Amino acid sequence: MASPSSLSPPEVPMELHVGNRKKLLGSFRDHLSVTSRPLHGVIFLQGGEEQSRHCTDHIELFRQESYFAYLFGVREPGFYGAIDIASGDSILFTPRLPADYAVWLGEIKQLSYFKKRYMVSSVYYTDEITKVLHQKYQGPGKPLLYLLHGLNTDSDKFSKPADFEGIDKFTTDLNSLHPILTECRVLKSAYELALIQFANDISSEAHVEVMRKTKVGMKEYQLESLFLHHTYMYGGCRHCSYTCVCATGDNSSVLHYGHAAAPNDKTLDDGDMALLDMGAEYHFYGSDITCSFPVNGRFTHDQSLVYNAVLHAHNAVIASMRPGVSWVNMHKLAERTILESLKERELLFGYICLYFSLTFRTRFCFSL
Repeated sequence: MASPSSLSPPEVPMELHVGNRKKLLGSFRDHLSVTSRPLHGVIFLQGGEEQSRHCTDHIELFRQESYFAYLFGVREPGFYGAIDIASGDSILFTPRLPADYAVWLGEIKQLSYFKKRYMVSSVYYTDEITKVLHQKYQGPGKPLLYLLHGLNTDSDKFSKPADFEGIDKFTTDLNSLHPILTECRVLKSAYELALIQFANDISSEAHVEVMRKTKVGMKEYQLESLFLHHTYMYGGCRHCSYTCVCATGDNSSVLHYGHAAAPNDKTLDDGDMALLDMGAEYHFYGSDITCSFPVNGRFTHDQSLVYNAVLHAHNAVIASMRPGVSWVNMHKLAERTILESLKERELLFGYICLYFSLTFRTRFCFSL
């Protein structure tokens, strides 16, 4: 029997992360030069830590902190990473694991394994951070560490600056790194685009598979299960970019449906529309895909009217997108296209006017 997938997980070249480090180093050196500061110090980040389930001994599946993943590609928890601004050398610090780790969790890797795998200049243990960085400094006063600290405007949460025993023996800068590293992540390399493309391809394929198998009487969580199975089975995607939204009927109006208090558990009724917002993640690079369809395979007149209004907006934006085009203008184009489509089909009556609010958000007035 033919495989339901035409895809297979691509190899991930660590040159991707070598390039990301070089990009950051160049941008950071430029920043120091422009601000008349010497080209010395160490960019220093802390990777993610494993988390247990409340007070139990169950360890939740680990996913690396995103800034650390961008620079080093490390999949294991408990690491620290450094980039020496003067030399460009990159250093990883790995936890020194106890002997019984091998019994419970597998082989204890040598430092040489991490050096080769992650293509860094050197690797030490985390209990050597202070000694190693002081030895490499060889200058007057305390060595300078540029730490990651800044606001994520989507979550309204701050990134966590690195902390370790002996950090008081260093001078720290909490302001310089975050905006520069964040800007580096905006424009993607060819390596990154290839991974994003794969994450989108396997997710798109999974969405189609879900559509094919959706039937009245199923549960929303079964649609989620089909998606997760396909992206993991055929794409090697162990993580999703976010919690799956498998909303049908009235649930489709809830933006982030699918959380623990609304766990994708409605029965699919005849006549329901399904709104599925699901995206797989591959090697820290994600997809985000939303699609809508009738669970019985047939649009009603009203469903078709609204669906096509959104489709027209989607197509208008895709046709207009190009380098230099404002995202805000694309948002306005989508809203105007939807309203014009609904007006054309006589769901709405009146005229469309556009204005800016005091917060510079775009709004449309529809006068009846």
